[in-house]
Amino acid sequence: MITQTMVQPSSWVEVGIQIQKVRGLNLFKFTDELQARLEMLIERKKNNALTSEETAELAGISELDRIFTLLNARIIAEP
Repeated sequence: MITQTMVQPSSWVEVGIQIQKVRGLNLFKFTDELQARLEMLIERKKNNALTSEETAELAGISELDRIFTLLNARIIAEP
């Protein structure tokens, strides 16, 4: 197990998450603002320009993305 400092993923639930109907299913999605922030942090990481605070933020958003990917996959797989 890797120990890592991150911003708590739950801190974005109220302001960064939306439920969107896709092909009749309600799926979890990032708001446009949170998606843009994630993409900006990824770009800064590629350029080795992240601050320690941004590294923690990227870790938290990435964890939330993994959780929602799993949840959405389960929703889609339901009969």
